[in-house]
Amino acid sequence: MTDPDWTAPDVDRVHPPYAADERAMLQGWLDYHRQTLRWKCAGLTHQQLATRSVEPSTLSLLGIVRHMVDVERWWFRCEFRGEDIDLRFGPEGNPTGDFDDLDDTPAAEVLAAHELEAAAADAAVADAALDDRFVGRRGRHSTLRWAYLHMIEEYARHNGHADLLRERIDGATGD
Repeated sequence: MTDPDWTAPDVDRVHPPYAADERAMLQGWLDYHRQTLRWKCAGLTHQQLATRSVEPSTLSLLGIVRHMVDVERWWFRCEFRGEDIDLRFGPEGNPTGDFDDLDDTPAAEVLAAHELEAAAADAAVADAALDDRFVGRRGRHSTLRWAYLHMIEEYARHNGHADLLRERIDGATGD
């Protein structure tokens, strides 16, 4: 059951460093994009976050956050670390569940899951080097560096969607 009076909390975004080593730069940009997605959700109710963009698209802010929880889990924990854990919102039985089943978990829990999964992802790679290699379940040979860059790209793309979704919901725009 969702609380109709609940709204997503405000988010303070920390800009990535302008000069740092490669790992700090990659982590800074990843963190900034994570915060940007949550920032786009700030002040909205569960119902607003679940608002679809335009038919036939099922894209919504809540769906994007759910999707990114699973993407974080997949690349850093399942693929890089080889953890045998299920995706949180898009299980194999419903591969688009992260975008489609928006009322099965309150938005407050989804946003908390996003923060927790980001922290778990960071912990999963904390002791790894950017050149550390892994072979994913699909047989791809990759490095941790590639996973960071892919995650930054994934967030950047979805944050662009989030800009448009947020503007459609209440007219709010921003960088």
